[in-house]
Amino acid sequence: MKIAYLEDEPDRAATVCEWLRAAAWEVEHFNSGLACVQAVEKHPYDVCLLDWMVPDLSGLEVMARLQFRLRRSMPPVVFTTGRDSEADIVAVLQAGADDYLVKPLSRSLLLARLDVVARRRGGIAGASLRQDFGRLSVDHGRRQIAVGGALVTLTERETDLALYLLQNVGRVLSREQLLLVVWAVNPQVDTRTIDVHASSLRRKLGLTPEFGWRLSSVYGHGYRLERERNDP
Repeated sequence: MKIAYLEDEPDRAATVCEWLRAAAWEVEHFNSGLACVQAVEKHPYDVCLLDWMVPDLSGLEVMARLQFRLRRSMPPVVFTTGRDSEADIVAVLQAGADDYLVKPLSRSLLLARLDVVARRRGGIAGASLRQDFGRLSVDHGRRQIAVGGALVTLTERETDLALYLLQNVGRVLSREQLLLVVWAVNPQVDTRTIDVHASSLRRKLGLTPEFGWRLSSVYGHGYRLERERNDP
């Protein structure tokens, strides 16, 4: 996932860039609205993370220029700002933003919202919209998964969880992260539902050692999907 990040406060920008890179996201930081516009016009980004109040061009002005010039190729936009009135939030969303975060930012909430926005737009971190794992193939744009060439019927939530795991093969995903990203609920909610869905995906998608996969629970943390060998 490649993010264009507009923020003119150096310390805050450094912290957020560190969070994003630690989560394996590629980020390019801009402290100028004009520089951000010029970069996004020339190069593809998966998400724009924009501060509202920037000296030369505000986040709203940046978004408006990009919407006009890029049209359908416009990446999703998440705003960050200290302005938290209902009128401000409504104005930003009506102008075309996909989401809105009030400062000070929470690391887990920021990463969860970015994941949700990217998934909603068919995004996938560090890969194309399609993945081929031998007998298992994934089309993130269409939200379809096939095993042996046959589409597998999954519930909406099973699909969300499967796509997120397949975007993050080899990474440990905490239960809190899965709840925030896939279920979009408070992490204090009972997490047994994750176990039920994980068990269902093992069965429906063949995520077992027999087929070269291991979907394992990491004690005290969450889940990790690993490939043990390539399919023939």
